Amino acid sequence: MTTELQTEIQTAVERRRNFAIISHPDAGKTTLTEKLLLYGGAIHEAGAVKARRAQRKATSDWMEMEQQRGISITSTVLQFEYDLCQINLLDTPGHQDFSEDTYRTLAAADNAVMLIDAAKGLEPQTRKLFEVCRMRRLPIFTFVNKMDRPGREPLELLDEIEKELGLQTYAVNWPIGMGDRFKGVFDRQQRQIHLFERTAHGSREAKDTTVALGDPNIEGLLEQDLYYQLKEDLEVLEGLGPELDIERVHQGELTPVFFGSAMTNFGVQLFLNAFLQLAAKPGSRNSSAGEIPPTNPDFSGFVFKLQANMDPKHRDRVAFVRVCTGKFEKDMVVNHARTGKTVRLSRPQKLFAQDRESIEEAYAGDVIGLNNPGVFAIGDTIYTGQKLEYEGIPCFSPELFAFLRNPNPSKFKQFRKGVSELQEEGAVQIMYSADEAKRDPILAAVGQLQFDVVQFRLQNEYGVETLLDLLPYSVARWVTGGWEALNKVGRLFNTVTVKDGWGRPVLLFKNEWNLHQIQGDHPDLKLSSVAPVVSGQQPQSL
Repeated sequence: MTTELQTEIQTAVERRRNFAIISHPDAGKTTLTEKLLLYGGAIHEAGAVKARRAQRKATSDWMEMEQQRGISITSTVLQFEYDLCQINLLDTPGHQDFSEDTYRTLAAADNAVMLIDAAKGLEPQTRKLFEVCRMRRLPIFTFVNKMDRPGREPLELLDEIEKELGLQTYAVNWPIGMGDRFKGVFDRQQRQIHLFERTAHGSREAKDTTVALGDPNIEGLLEQDLYYQLKEDLEVLEGLGPELDIERVHQGELTPVFFGSAMTNFGVQLFLNAFLQLAAKPGSRNSSAGEIPPTNPDFSGFVFKLQANMDPKHRDRVAFVRVCTGKFEKDMVVNHARTGKTVRLSRPQKLFAQDRESIEEAYAGDVIGLNNPGVFAIGDTIYTGQKLEYEGIPCFSPELFAFLRNPNPSKFKQFRKGVSELQEEGAVQIMYSADEAKRDPILAAVGQLQFDVVQFRLQNEYGVETLLDLLPYSVARWVTGGWEALNKVGRLFNTVTVKDGWGRPVLLFKNEWNLHQIQGDHPDLKLSSVAPVVSGQQPQSL
């Protein structure tokens, strides 16, 4: 390999920053995403999600149902250049009913931005997603949002993060005032006060007046009590807080904290600038061939998401691939680890929510969209050179179950195609009754909204009306050891056996009590709340 290509890959990796935003619903994640795009120059005017009708729709929420409900229900990828860096922003659904989509997206992220509502602090969904980040040892950056509304004391919020998540905090900037009196932030690195002016509905960049901490002009710009409060808070911070240690940030042990308001644009650009300095660049990844550095000359990547019908006119299916090593080039031929076949990657696309443009090349840290004519499954590895497979992406235990019925036999073909494609992209888990006479698929979801989305999309994208028959179960467990282990146990009571998309046995229980009863009666039966990873098999079709 030429030194020239090595240098090219090394330079490209140095410029890449890749991150996902995690939060509880309504913390302002889509608004923050929009504002990062605004400051990154990727869009010229930000459209708030719960917008007045005249405002633009949010760029990251492209699905019709998202725009109707003002929520994110599917992950998207937004790529843009800012300050000589190539940024890959993985926008995830905040709604807990779509947490599985978020888990998959976090597998492709190098950093996570944890967004917290200043009034509510840590909320259940944020805690749940934080655990996934911790499992993956992702560096976590915290943005405390909605400082322009009444909220909790900043020191109290830092304390909550440290106590509840066991994560040390370092405030990179500090708020001046709160609610109607939120005037700006103090940048602790540069020792400067940033005072912001509001813009109309935050659709354009906020005007920023910068003053040094001891500047005598500050008294004409800032009310005295706010200035004294700031100096008091800073004394406490300097006395108590740890130093900013980038090594510990990258280990996921220390979180840099930023305060601001995405809606009014206060503090968004300061966050973006500091994030580019502090964030982890694309790093080595664990694979069947050991740890592989991003500068490895051979190309490799894995599929973390599939999406059908992003462009309804073309009925397309797109595979989202995280590039892990080497250099990707249009029309290159790669090996497909699961099937052993070779695949030509002829229509690669740069993704920007629903908009896409053709690309010629990509490097580690980038996410590319590949046309997927049924070749890829979630968790698949593609590579050139030495054979390797990256860690698979597991399915988590669903809590709601329902038979999905097609009342119109003439639409059977469209029904089967729709179910098969939505299953393939992981919009919902699909199971089947162990009783061969019952042919209807069973939808298995984390939350009710997943059912709504599946029915909406079957109607909207495939022209099929469907009916749901809810089942009285709330707990699913995969049988470790498969059918052989299950048959050894003999007859089980208070549970029903179904098959997952790969034909493996899953036990459904009405409640946790029934589960514990079975475990007590059959201690040799090993059950798992996470499906075994099988990147080597395609889910069964209907």
